[in-house]
Amino acid sequence: MMADGSLPRDMRAMVLDRPGSPLVLRRIPVPSPGPGQVLLRVGACGVCRTDRHIIDGDLAHPKLPLVLGHQIVGRVAATGPDANFAVGARVGVPWLGHTDGTCRFCLSDRENLCTEPAFTGYTVDGGFAELAVADSRFCFPVPETYDDAHAAPLLCAGLIGYRAYRRCGPDAARIGIYGFGAAAHIVCQIAVHEGREVYAFTSPGDIETQEFARSLGAVWAEGSDVAPPVELDAAMVFAPVGPLMVAALRAVDRGGRVVSGGIHMSDIPSFPYADLWEERTLTSVANLTRADGIGLLSVAPAVPVRTEVETFPLEDANRAIADLVAGTVRGAAVLVP
Repeated sequence: MMADGSLPRDMRAMVLDRPGSPLVLRRIPVPSPGPGQVLLRVGACGVCRTDRHIIDGDLAHPKLPLVLGHQIVGRVAATGPDANFAVGARVGVPWLGHTDGTCRFCLSDRENLCTEPAFTGYTVDGGFAELAVADSRFCFPVPETYDDAHAAPLLCAGLIGYRAYRRCGPDAARIGIYGFGAAAHIVCQIAVHEGREVYAFTSPGDIETQEFARSLGAVWAEGSDVAPPVELDAAMVFAPVGPLMVAALRAVDRGGRVVSGGIHMSDIPSFPYADLWEERTLTSVANLTRADGIGLLSVAPAVPVRTEVETFPLEDANRAIADLVAGTVRGAAVLVP
């Protein structure tokens, strides 16, 4: 806000001009909220591997130029007509930014598969900026037990992890997690809280991350090149590495399920049918639903989930993304404008 309480005309934002190029710090006009929308003063925005996939061109047809960022926590600075939140409310904005509400998927409680969706920080501008506009119907109240930076990872890493975890099934007592980053460190705590055994798989030789997983309740943590000491009931794969899907499939017992939590992954290599036989399942999760958001943001404070974050100033978004991909960020990377 300006000293007189009015909104500024422009703001700082990290902008992607074209795939393959780094983000550029630029001053752009402050967006105006339309019907049902809110304008947020961004307090924090999480950084995700999906941001890197958009930059690299792995996800086709982004809005250009684009402000990335889809794990936004902020305060409502202005509202359009019929918005669901009042000025001053603190809300979170996830990846799923809008659905048509009329396709067969929306009408069957599968809005995450909507045929005409909008995605925050991909097809509409996101939160790598000082202010951002969002559809208020797809925003969530943020639990007051979290500050902005520690709440931000819940809006994507937490949500996609929670959806993947629920896909493992209610009877999965032994759960493997391949790739122990932002999503894994959140869902591990939920699984342990609910009495499951967690087996964590990291990059080979990553002793620090293995110790981190154990500190969050994992009963076992080793490199992904090591077989677990028991057969698993289910496994989640968060690392975007196709061969890990096959490794996880070989680690689960008969009737086991392997869930991919990534929006992009390298190719899955061929494998013998015997690895899939005995009713093993390979599946994936796509996006999220608002019900996922309500569920996670109710469960997280009850556990309570502790998010581990490393904060970066807005202008260091490129470094934050590089550090995340390099695996040097413990937990989640978060931009704080």
